[in-house]
Amino acid sequence: GKLAGAIAYGAEVFQISGSFDEALKIVMSISERHPIALVNSINPYRLEGQKTAAFEICNTLETAPDWLAIPVGNAGNITAYWMGFRQYSEKKGTGLPKLLGVQAQGAAPLVLGHPIENPETIATAIRIGKPARGEEAVLAAQESKGKIIAVNDELIIESQKLLAKNGLWVEPASAAGLAGLIQEVKSNKSEFANKKVVIVCTGHGLKDPDIITRDFASPRIFPADIRVLENLIIQNE
Repeated sequence: GKLAGAIAYGAEVFQISGSFDEALKIVMSISERHPIALVNSINPYRLEGQKTAAFEICNTLETAPDWLAIPVGNAGNITAYWMGFRQYSEKKGTGLPKLLGVQAQGAAPLVLGHPIENPETIATAIRIGKPARGEEAVLAAQESKGKIIAVNDELIIESQKLLAKNGLWVEPASAAGLAGLIQEVKSNKSEFANKKVVIVCTGHGLKDPDIITRDFASPRIFPADIRVLENLIIQNE
């Protein structure tokens, strides 16, 4: 899904045999030695844009939420949101949320406290072993009196399905925020009781549809006969 979008806009794609972290290390080195812009989370302009989502949340709620749950991969988003909430509160007095950063269990370097050489998770967008903004993310969670936690892939998929049932189809990584909130509420319900919570869903389901299509059975083929189809539909009601 992500690759198709880049190609549609005319990008020339080079595929690297290795992990996200290996690829990032290479392109960072290239961008440092040549007049090439790196638009990854390491780019400060990207964070300046992302932080405005925090402004939008405060505008909509007329205050900061009590909690903000957000997926954490390369850690640019959580860093940017915290920057945005702090700046907006300085100007508007909207207050600050506690941050709940959520990593996948097989790719949770910030939870474990050290890089992971071979991260594994079905949530591809957060399958990162050495986040570029890791230090800033940990500091943001600490300053907000929040936390960064890990959830397993099963809960991520359950959360993806729950969101879809409510009209919001997101990629697996984007469901991590809800998965983290569900896990935390189960273990510490009083912490979130009567609180205003915002969950950030970062990417549409079309960006990573493989999990859906992988388990999808091929459709059965029927004749173009209204009686046959009508009977099938009625039987399945």
